[in-house]
Amino acid sequence: MRTANPPACLLDLPTDLLVRVASRCESPADIARVAAVSLLFHASLAEEGIRLWARERGFELPAQPESETCAVRWLCLAALLRESNPPARAAAGYSHSLFIDGEGRLSACGKATGRRGEEVTALLGHGEGVTRLNTPTRLPSLLGGERAKSVAAGATHSLALAGNGAVWSWGGGDSGRLGHGDEHDQWQPKKVEALAGQRVDAVSTAYDQSFAITAVGAVWSWGVGAGGQLGHGDEQRQSLPKQVEALAGQHVVAVTAGEHHGLALTADGAAWSWGYGHYGRLGHGDEQRQLLPKKIEAWSGRRVVAVSAGVDHSLAIAANGAVWSWGRGDNGQLGHGDEEDRLLPKKVEALAGQRVVAVSAGWLHSLVLTANGAVWSWGNGGWGQLGHGNYEDQLLPKKIEAFAGQRVVAVSAGSGQTFATTADGSFWSCGDGGFLKLGHGTSDDPLRRELVPKRIAVWT
Repeated sequence: MRTANPPACLLDLPTDLLVRVASRCESPADIARVAAVSLLFHASLAEEGIRLWARERGFELPAQPESETCAVRWLCLAALLRESNPPARAAAGYSHSLFIDGEGRLSACGKATGRRGEEVTALLGHGEGVTRLNTPTRLPSLLGGERAKSVAAGATHSLALAGNGAVWSWGGGDSGRLGHGDEHDQWQPKKVEALAGQRVDAVSTAYDQSFAITAVGAVWSWGVGAGGQLGHGDEQRQSLPKQVEALAGQHVVAVTAGEHHGLALTADGAAWSWGYGHYGRLGHGDEQRQLLPKKIEAWSGRRVVAVSAGVDHSLAIAANGAVWSWGRGDNGQLGHGDEEDRLLPKKVEALAGQRVVAVSAGWLHSLVLTANGAVWSWGNGGWGQLGHGNYEDQLLPKKIEAFAGQRVVAVSAGSGQTFATTADGSFWSCGDGGFLKLGHGTSDDPLRRELVPKRIAVWT
């Protein structure tokens, strides 16, 4: 028997119930759109709905910038940031690859060989003596019992982010790239204790350096500092994580490591870069090195929602879904229809009309993911990494037709390979199949190629 009268109208419903209703929308952007036109779902309620939506999916949204005067506008931007910078569930290293399955379990495949040909026996994280894995194989170490949230693969080492915000590393310890205060190799994932007490939201790594972003938007880096690629104002190596003080006061929401440079994205939509400036990869209009992070002024007046650093080039997405590129272009990796370098960001006009939600810059090629789940690629095709069934270079973006009928939700460009994750949780790869890194169980013949994306079907 009912003991209370039902609400007279929707406006009388309890706030916590309305927050839960808002959180049942398909995406944060949908919640923000409702808030923009509804008296019921006002801005503050929509904000709580989005935060609940995020918590139920295991991540935190950035804090609201104090300078933002329109809450609904900020909610829309926060949704774009999250959509464009999802946790990496597949990572392409030089001779190995990492994967996270739907249950948060970490797997690896490949061969323990570094980019310079040296043997890195601890690379795969499976314990002493395991130097080759033909197919993705689950790591015996479980990150302290936590699920894996994100992964990053370098040339000779790896990083994993656990669900509780702890960072783990393994592989070659040269130059302190593992962050344990020494240069010892680690056969299995080891927690980076120097970050204890910090809740890390994202990690990134390239050849010699590693980055982490904490929940409060601070950036930490370690490894080789040549050329200023760690962002500390010098060229010293760091064997322990050190906060990038030049970005203190900025709420960083994304960071990406190139081979010799770094890029960061702040909550106000600004992009920053540092490190070697050769080929214009920093986007400042010159080729000067930057020992400290410097804002890319070419973006003044625009909001950036995602950045990706390759070896010698860089990519970014503007809030309207347009893609911009700069840096080295000799293999067409900038997507402008030529092989010219660009010292300043330039819009990729061939993608006009496409709303791009994610970008990934590899060694000599580039990938983008559009809102409808399609993948486009361009640049060097010498290993079949563009996925078009041939070895041809592409000077302009071209859709990968092999994904027709599939909805791709994430992409990753490596040194000569491409990985994609589809909505059903499957992983696909193509390109350079040497070192067993594509995960298809084939031989490690250095001439092995997959010219179109192929689903990774074998897991052990």
